[in-house]
Amino acid sequence: MKSVGVVVLTLNAEKHLVRCLNPIMQSSLSPKILVVDSSSRDQTRSLAYSLGVEVLSIPQATFNHGRTRELARKHLGTDLVVMLTPDAYAVNPQVLEKLVEPIIQGKASIAYARQIPHEGADFFESFPRYYNYPVRSEIRSIADRRRYGSYTFFCSDSCAAYLNSALDEVKGFRSVLLGEDTLATAQLLKIGHKIAYVAEAEVRHSHRYSLRQEFCRYFDTGLMRKKYENILNCAEDDQLRGNHYATCMLKQLYQEKPLLLPYALMHIGAKWAGYRLGQASINAPLWWKKALSSQKYYWKKITTS
Repeated sequence: MKSVGVVVLTLNAEKHLVRCLNPIMQSSLSPKILVVDSSSRDQTRSLAYSLGVEVLSIPQATFNHGRTRELARKHLGTDLVVMLTPDAYAVNPQVLEKLVEPIIQGKASIAYARQIPHEGADFFESFPRYYNYPVRSEIRSIADRRRYGSYTFFCSDSCAAYLNSALDEVKGFRSVLLGEDTLATAQLLKIGHKIAYVAEAEVRHSHRYSLRQEFCRYFDTGLMRKKYENILNCAEDDQLRGNHYATCMLKQLYQEKPLLLPYALMHIGAKWAGYRLGQASINAPLWWKKALSSQKYYWKKITTS
Protein backbone atom coordinates (compact mmCIF):
# COMPACT_ATOMS: atom_id res chain seq x y z
CA MET A 1 0.00 0.00 0.00
CA LYS A 2 1.35 3.39 -0.98
CA SER A 3 1.90 5.88 1.82
CA VAL A 4 -0.13 9.09 1.75
CA GLY A 5 0.80 12.48 3.14
CA VAL A 6 -1.48 15.50 3.48
CA VAL A 7 -0.19 19.07 3.49
CA VAL A 8 -2.39 21.85 4.87
CA LEU A 9 -1.07 25.40 4.45
CA THR A 10 -2.40 27.75 7.11
CA LEU A 11 -2.44 31.40 8.04
CA ASN A 12 -4.87 32.37 10.81
CA ALA A 13 -6.98 29.31 9.99
CA GLU A 14 -8.24 28.50 13.48
CA LYS A 15 -11.90 28.66 12.44
CA HIS A 16 -11.37 26.20 9.58
CA LEU A 17 -8.94 23.65 10.92
CA VAL A 18 -11.16 21.17 12.78
CA ARG A 19 -13.74 20.94 10.01
CA CYS A 20 -10.99 20.56 7.42
CA LEU A 21 -8.90 17.96 9.24
CA ASN A 22 -11.49 15.72 10.89
CA PRO A 23 -12.40 13.71 7.74
CA ILE A 24 -8.72 13.41 6.84
CA MET A 25 -7.77 12.16 10.29
CA GLN A 26 -10.52 9.54 10.13
CA SER A 27 -9.42 8.23 6.73
CA SER A 28 -8.73 4.52 6.36
CA LEU A 29 -5.51 5.48 4.58
CA SER A 30 -3.95 6.68 7.86
CA PRO A 31 -2.22 9.62 6.20
CA LYS A 32 0.69 11.56 7.63
CA ILE A 33 -0.64 15.08 8.15
CA LEU A 34 1.56 18.15 8.08
CA VAL A 35 0.27 21.64 8.87
CA VAL A 36 2.63 24.29 7.47
CA ASP A 37 1.77 27.47 9.30
CA SER A 38 2.90 30.92 8.18
CA SER A 39 3.24 32.45 11.65
CA SER A 40 -0.47 32.67 12.43
CA ARG A 41 -1.54 35.24 15.00
CA ASP A 42 -4.52 33.18 16.19
CA GLN A 43 -4.59 29.71 17.78
CA THR A 44 -3.99 27.73 14.57
CA ARG A 45 -0.74 26.12 15.71
CA SER A 46 -1.91 25.18 19.21
CA LEU A 47 -5.12 23.75 17.78
CA ALA A 48 -3.18 21.69 15.24
CA TYR A 49 -0.94 20.35 18.02
CA SER A 50 -4.02 19.44 20.07
CA LEU A 51 -5.37 17.46 17.11
CA GLY A 52 -2.18 15.43 17.10
CA VAL A 53 -0.83 16.45 13.70
CA GLU A 54 2.68 17.58 12.85
CA VAL A 55 3.22 21.32 12.60
CA LEU A 56 5.94 23.11 10.67
CA SER A 57 6.12 26.85 11.32
CA ILE A 58 7.65 29.24 8.78
CA PRO A 59 7.96 33.05 8.74
CA GLN A 60 5.05 34.57 6.84
CA ALA A 61 7.48 36.52 4.67
CA THR A 62 9.01 33.29 3.32
CA PHE A 63 5.74 31.76 2.10
CA ASN A 64 5.54 30.93 -1.60
CA HIS A 65 2.78 28.93 -3.28
CA GLY A 66 5.24 26.63 -5.00
CA ARG A 67 8.35 26.63 -2.83
CA THR A 68 6.43 26.08 0.43
CA ARG A 69 4.55 23.11 -1.01
CA GLU A 70 7.82 21.69 -2.31
CA LEU A 71 9.34 22.00 1.16
CA ALA A 72 6.31 20.23 2.66
CA ARG A 73 6.19 17.29 0.26
CA LYS A 74 9.89 16.61 0.74
CA HIS A 75 9.48 16.86 4.50
CA LEU A 76 6.74 14.21 4.47
CA GLY A 77 8.55 11.85 2.08
CA THR A 78 5.42 9.79 1.31
CA ASP A 79 4.58 8.03 -1.96
CA LEU A 80 1.60 10.31 -2.55
CA VAL A 81 1.09 13.85 -1.33
CA VAL A 82 -2.25 15.65 -1.05
CA MET A 83 -2.32 19.44 -1.10
CA LEU A 84 -5.19 20.97 0.85
CA THR A 85 -6.25 24.43 1.93
CA PRO A 86 -7.96 24.71 5.33
CA ASP A 87 -11.13 26.27 3.92
CA ALA A 88 -11.82 23.22 1.73
CA TYR A 89 -14.34 21.09 3.63
CA ALA A 90 -14.93 17.46 2.71
CA VAL A 91 -18.54 16.73 1.73
CA ASN A 92 -18.22 13.06 2.71
CA PRO A 93 -15.76 11.14 4.93
CA GLN A 94 -14.36 9.14 2.00
CA VAL A 95 -13.02 12.14 0.10
CA LEU A 96 -9.36 11.19 0.56
CA GLU A 97 -9.88 7.59 -0.51
CA LYS A 98 -11.79 8.66 -3.61
CA LEU A 99 -9.27 11.35 -4.50
CA VAL A 100 -6.18 9.15 -4.52
CA GLU A 101 -7.85 6.09 -6.07
CA PRO A 102 -6.89 6.88 -9.71
CA ILE A 103 -3.26 7.35 -8.65
CA ILE A 104 -3.13 4.16 -6.60
CA GLN A 105 -4.70 2.27 -9.52
CA GLY A 106 -2.05 3.63 -11.86
CA LYS A 107 -4.52 5.54 -14.03
CA ALA A 108 -3.04 8.99 -13.36
CA SER A 109 -0.20 10.75 -11.57
CA ILE A 110 -2.29 13.75 -10.48
CA ALA A 111 -5.86 13.90 -9.19
CA TYR A 112 -7.99 16.81 -8.06
CA ALA A 113 -11.33 17.01 -6.29
CA ARG A 114 -14.62 18.55 -7.32
CA GLN A 115 -15.18 21.89 -5.61
CA ILE A 116 -18.71 22.99 -4.89
CA PRO A 117 -19.67 26.32 -3.31
CA HIS A 118 -20.15 26.80 0.40
CA GLU A 119 -23.74 26.82 1.62
CA GLY A 120 -25.28 30.26 1.19
CA ALA A 121 -22.85 31.27 -1.57
CA ASP A 122 -24.24 33.79 -4.06
CA PHE A 123 -24.28 33.47 -7.85
CA PHE A 124 -20.84 34.98 -8.47
CA GLU A 125 -19.29 32.71 -5.86
CA SER A 126 -21.09 29.62 -7.13
CA PHE A 127 -20.93 29.94 -10.91
CA PRO A 128 -17.13 29.43 -11.26
CA ARG A 129 -17.35 26.25 -9.22
CA TYR A 130 -20.10 24.69 -11.33
CA TYR A 131 -18.41 25.84 -14.54
CA ASN A 132 -14.94 24.47 -13.73
CA TYR A 133 -15.99 21.37 -11.79
CA PRO A 134 -18.59 19.34 -13.72
CA VAL A 135 -20.50 16.36 -12.33
CA ARG A 136 -18.63 13.71 -14.33
CA SER A 137 -15.12 12.47 -13.64
CA GLU A 138 -12.52 12.31 -16.40
CA ILE A 139 -8.88 11.52 -17.08
CA ARG A 140 -6.93 13.90 -19.31
CA SER A 141 -3.59 13.57 -21.08
CA ILE A 142 -1.64 15.77 -23.47
CA ALA A 143 -3.49 14.00 -26.30
CA ASP A 144 -6.66 15.83 -25.16
CA ARG A 145 -5.26 19.31 -25.69
CA ARG A 146 -7.20 19.89 -28.92
CA ARG A 147 -10.43 18.88 -27.19
CA TYR A 148 -9.92 20.82 -23.95
CA GLY A 149 -7.46 23.55 -24.91
CA SER A 150 -6.06 25.41 -21.90
CA TYR A 151 -8.39 23.43 -19.59
CA THR A 152 -6.22 20.35 -20.25
CA PHE A 153 -3.79 21.53 -17.56
CA PHE A 154 -6.43 22.68 -15.08
CA CYS A 155 -5.83 21.62 -11.48
CA SER A 156 -6.38 23.13 -8.03
CA ASP A 157 -4.22 22.63 -4.99
CA SER A 158 -7.16 23.49 -2.77
CA CYS A 159 -7.60 19.71 -2.91
CA ALA A 160 -5.27 17.76 -5.18
CA ALA A 161 -3.09 14.66 -4.97
CA TYR A 162 0.23 13.92 -6.65
CA LEU A 163 2.48 10.92 -7.12
CA ASN A 164 5.70 12.18 -5.59
CA SER A 165 7.95 10.20 -7.92
CA ALA A 166 6.25 11.94 -10.86
CA LEU A 167 6.81 15.37 -9.30
CA ASP A 168 10.45 14.44 -8.84
CA GLU A 169 10.71 13.99 -12.62
CA VAL A 170 9.96 17.70 -13.13
CA LYS A 171 11.94 18.79 -10.05
CA GLY A 172 8.81 19.43 -8.02
CA PHE A 173 6.86 22.64 -7.56
CA ARG A 174 8.51 25.81 -8.78
CA SER A 175 8.81 29.03 -6.83
CA VAL A 176 5.98 31.00 -8.44
CA LEU A 177 3.63 33.92 -7.91
CA LEU A 178 0.70 31.47 -8.11
CA GLY A 179 -0.50 28.58 -10.27
CA GLU A 180 2.04 26.03 -9.09
CA ASP A 181 -0.63 23.34 -9.59
CA THR A 182 -1.32 24.22 -13.24
CA LEU A 183 2.38 24.57 -14.01
CA ALA A 184 3.26 21.19 -12.51
CA THR A 185 0.33 19.57 -14.33
CA ALA A 186 1.47 20.99 -17.68
CA GLN A 187 5.01 19.76 -17.13
CA LEU A 188 3.85 16.28 -16.16
CA LEU A 189 1.35 15.86 -18.98
CA LYS A 190 3.94 16.94 -21.50
CA ILE A 191 6.20 14.03 -20.48
CA GLY A 192 3.43 11.46 -20.66
CA HIS A 193 1.61 11.56 -17.31
CA LYS A 194 -2.16 11.92 -16.87
CA ILE A 195 -4.43 13.91 -14.58
CA ALA A 196 -7.69 12.63 -13.08
CA TYR A 197 -10.60 14.88 -12.21
CA VAL A 198 -12.47 13.01 -9.47
CA ALA A 199 -16.01 14.35 -9.23
CA GLU A 200 -16.86 11.82 -6.51
CA ALA A 201 -14.32 13.48 -4.21
CA GLU A 202 -16.22 16.63 -3.26
CA VAL A 203 -15.13 19.53 -1.10
CA ARG A 204 -16.89 22.77 -0.32
CA HIS A 205 -14.62 25.61 -1.31
CA SER A 206 -15.55 29.02 -2.70
CA HIS A 207 -14.82 32.71 -2.19
CA ARG A 208 -16.66 35.96 -2.82
CA TYR A 209 -14.28 38.51 -4.29
CA SER A 210 -14.81 42.21 -4.90
CA LEU A 211 -14.25 43.62 -8.38
CA ARG A 212 -10.87 44.94 -7.28
CA GLN A 213 -9.87 41.56 -5.88
CA GLU A 214 -10.92 39.85 -9.10
CA PHE A 215 -8.87 42.33 -11.12
CA CYS A 216 -5.77 41.77 -8.97
CA ARG A 217 -6.11 37.99 -8.97
CA TYR A 218 -6.40 37.89 -12.74
CA PHE A 219 -3.52 40.35 -13.11
CA ASP A 220 -1.40 37.76 -11.31
CA THR A 221 -2.78 34.95 -13.46
CA GLY A 222 -2.05 36.82 -16.68
CA LEU A 223 1.46 37.63 -15.50
CA MET A 224 2.17 34.03 -14.52
CA ARG A 225 0.77 32.55 -17.71
CA LYS A 226 2.81 34.96 -19.82
CA LYS A 227 6.00 34.15 -17.93
CA TYR A 228 5.52 30.41 -18.43
CA GLU A 229 3.79 30.47 -21.81
CA ASN A 230 6.36 28.06 -23.27
CA ILE A 231 5.18 25.44 -20.75
CA LEU A 232 1.48 26.33 -20.68
CA ASN A 233 1.02 26.70 -24.44
CA CYS A 234 -1.83 24.56 -25.70
CA ALA A 235 -4.04 24.07 -28.75
CA GLU A 236 -6.14 27.16 -28.05
CA ASP A 237 -5.69 30.63 -26.66
CA ASP A 238 -6.92 31.24 -23.10
CA GLN A 239 -9.29 33.83 -24.54
CA LEU A 240 -11.48 31.11 -26.06
CA ARG A 241 -12.23 29.55 -22.69
CA GLY A 242 -12.70 32.99 -21.18
CA ASN A 243 -15.22 33.85 -23.89
CA HIS A 244 -17.12 30.63 -23.24
CA TYR A 245 -17.15 31.31 -19.48
CA ALA A 246 -18.56 34.80 -20.05
CA THR A 247 -21.17 33.60 -22.52
CA CYS A 248 -22.41 30.86 -20.19
CA MET A 249 -22.58 33.23 -17.24
CA LEU A 250 -24.50 35.92 -19.11
CA LYS A 251 -26.89 33.40 -20.65
CA GLN A 252 -27.72 31.89 -17.28
CA LEU A 253 -28.24 35.30 -15.70
CA TYR A 254 -30.44 36.45 -18.58
CA GLN A 255 -32.67 33.43 -17.99
CA GLU A 256 -32.66 33.40 -14.19
CA LYS A 257 -31.51 36.72 -12.68
CA PRO A 258 -31.50 39.46 -15.33
CA LEU A 259 -31.13 42.23 -12.75
CA LEU A 260 -27.60 40.99 -12.07
CA LEU A 261 -26.48 41.44 -15.67
CA PRO A 262 -24.96 44.93 -15.18
CA TYR A 263 -22.81 43.69 -12.31
CA ALA A 264 -21.91 40.59 -14.31
CA LEU A 265 -20.52 42.76 -17.09
CA MET A 266 -18.33 44.59 -14.56
CA HIS A 267 -17.30 41.26 -13.02
CA ILE A 268 -16.25 39.86 -16.40
CA GLY A 269 -14.61 43.14 -17.37
CA ALA A 270 -12.51 43.23 -14.20
CA LYS A 271 -11.22 39.72 -14.84
CA TRP A 272 -10.50 40.37 -18.51
CA ALA A 273 -8.76 43.69 -17.86
CA GLY A 274 -6.66 42.24 -15.05
CA TYR A 275 -5.63 39.24 -17.12
CA ARG A 276 -4.69 41.25 -20.20
CA LEU A 277 -2.83 43.87 -18.20
CA GLY A 278 -0.96 41.12 -16.37
CA GLN A 279 0.14 39.60 -19.66
CA ALA A 280 1.27 43.01 -20.89
CA SER A 281 3.21 43.72 -17.68
CA ILE A 282 5.77 40.94 -17.91
CA ASN A 283 8.59 43.49 -18.31
CA ALA A 284 7.04 46.22 -16.18
CA PRO A 285 8.93 47.61 -13.16
CA LEU A 286 8.51 45.91 -9.81
CA TRP A 287 6.59 48.81 -8.26
CA TRP A 288 3.94 48.44 -10.97
CA LYS A 289 3.54 44.70 -10.46
CA LYS A 290 3.37 45.08 -6.70
CA ALA A 291 0.74 47.82 -6.97
CA LEU A 292 -1.59 45.68 -9.08
CA SER A 293 -0.90 42.23 -7.65
CA SER A 294 -2.96 40.37 -5.06
CA GLN A 295 0.25 38.86 -3.67
CA LYS A 296 2.04 41.89 -2.20
CA TYR A 297 4.41 39.80 -0.08
CA TYR A 298 5.78 38.06 -3.19
CA TRP A 299 7.04 41.29 -4.74
CA LYS A 300 8.35 42.63 -1.44
CA LYS A 301 10.74 39.70 -1.22
CA ILE A 302 11.92 40.24 -4.77
CA THR A 303 12.36 43.96 -4.21
CA THR A 304 14.52 43.45 -1.15
CA SER A 305 16.53 40.51 -2.45
